[in-house]
Amino acid sequence: MTPFYGVTPRQALRALKPARSSDPSLRRSSGGNSQARFGAVSFIHRFGASLNRHVHYHCCVIDGVFEPVEDAGDVSLAVRFRPAADLTPEAVAAIAEQVRVRVLRWFARSGLIERDDVRDMLAWENSGFSLDAAVRVGAHDRAGLERLLRYCARPPFALERLELLDAERVVYRLPKPQRDGTTALSLTPLELIDHLAALIPPPRRHRHRYHGVLAPNAPLRAAAVVLGRDLTDDPSASAELPAPSPAPAPNARSPARYLWVMLLARLFESLPLVCPNCGADMRIIAFVTEAVPVQRILAHIGEPTEPPPIAPARGPPAWDEAPEPAPDWDLLQQPESDFEFDQRIAW
Repeated sequence: MTPFYGVTPRQALRALKPARSSDPSLRRSSGGNSQARFGAVSFIHRFGASLNRHVHYHCCVIDGVFEPVEDAGDVSLAVRFRPAADLTPEAVAAIAEQVRVRVLRWFARSGLIERDDVRDMLAWENSGFSLDAAVRVGAHDRAGLERLLRYCARPPFALERLELLDAERVVYRLPKPQRDGTTALSLTPLELIDHLAALIPPPRRHRHRYHGVLAPNAPLRAAAVVLGRDLTDDPSASAELPAPSPAPAPNARSPARYLWVMLLARLFESLPLVCPNCGADMRIIAFVTEAVPVQRILAHIGEPTEPPPIAPARGPPAWDEAPEPAPDWDLLQQPESDFEFDQRIAW
């Protein structure tokens, strides 16, 4: 989107925000009032499956709204969740059409597209906008929700699909064949870097954004998170208020804070404090900081006792032998100005 219209995906997502937050259809389908708020997480993707530039969005939307409850003493009773009705194909088509109209009109207001072109594009039968809402995860399906969020937050490429044949050839295997039957990309190292450099997001820009009650400063965020832990997969039961839970002890650990060892186990799929040889739990015996005992321990287990040498930095291989072109201009001659202006000072 950026090379064609000069707009970032973040700005386009901002144009879609009013369509999601002020659309009354979600409130009508759930029976919520005017104060009901939705919740969603959006992921900006700038890449496709074949290391190509393909800007699109993945949005995980809660299928219901949260209503504030007046004079609620407990934080878990501060909101009421109202599940939405089943999403029909007609509703999906209406949302896609609304997004198409809002984005094109926002492009016209920003001066990115002429208004006449916008009218022509609105008259097209297929203007390039599509919406897929076929994936639904139940309230208690935590494993399915994690798989969905991992898919939405995935990086541009997978290391297990990348294979180095030799110093001049890299193969990236595609997850599924393309239309012409291509199943892998054969690239040079510089071509691979060129593909990856085009997919790097701008600096200091968030790829994940939270909306509605899930926004960082939303007034109902704390109550919605507490209520979400007690909801069931039954829509009739989810509309009822849960029983107030007892207050936790002052020194009790929050369930949202996992031990670092469990976080490492979820990331690397292996427990770091389990011995790989006998399977027993490992424990810390001592911290060895002196150089001589460290060298003896490394020599005893067959590891090198000296650190590897640091190689000096080098330039890109393709630029080592390239001669520098001589400038074809005079460095002392200043270019003539395109505009004539008066440099005299008027006091």
